[in-house]
Amino acid sequence: MSAVRKYASWLQRTPFHPQWLMPLRKVSRHIKVCRGRVLDIGAADGRLSKQLDPAAEYISLDYPATAIELYHTRPLVFADACAMPFANASIDAVACFEVLEHVTRPDALLEEVARVLVPGGVAEFTMPFFYPIHDAPHDYQRWTRHGWSRGLARVGLAVESIEPRGHSLHAAGVTACLGMAGPLQKAGLLKAVLGIPVLLVAIPMVNLAAWVASQLWPSWDAMSIGYRVLVRKPDA
Repeated sequence: MSAVRKYASWLQRTPFHPQWLMPLRKVSRHIKVCRGRVLDIGAADGRLSKQLDPAAEYISLDYPATAIELYHTRPLVFADACAMPFANASIDAVACFEVLEHVTRPDALLEEVARVLVPGGVAEFTMPFFYPIHDAPHDYQRWTRHGWSRGLARVGLAVESIEPRGHSLHAAGVTACLGMAGPLQKAGLLKAVLGIPVLLVAIPMVNLAAWVASQLWPSWDAMSIGYRVLVRKPDA
């Protein structure tokens, strides 16, 4: 881990962190109240399970490279989300957070979600929009709200809401902070040592300025950190 990553990990959830203005990952009420089978696609460390109804049957799905090597956890199911080992209409709710940008065939994943959902079942997706390339080289797309609408219509899922995540000024702040911190991740030790003091001053200034401005200025939904999308499978 580079010096910049170490610095960032120490300062999580403070204005000194480049991603302080990123929205927290929380499931919507529709997923929280589900008491049936809830499928978490790209489950990672499985933290979503803590937000669910205790009566829900939580099913975590991920790749070994993500779950074991990155998060040191073991999901209930190892599988490709574009070919899931579940019967038709066998899942009551699906959560798929920050996954679709890493999938080479996103439409195939949406088709699978539509297949496994029960009629009337809900699915919730998030994907970044104003955000740097990450987990390279497996970062393939960003969708606008219009791209979401088109992709979901193709697979027969009814859109309930497509909401921007975060204020537009938060998106600008995160972009500026990551634009400063990102280059130092691959810099040599000397540049990192010289650059960290600059970041310790510049990043909280940008974060706090963006936060204060967002309290006073209206947001612009054409520029968001990402989108939260809620869909429902039509009743038969």
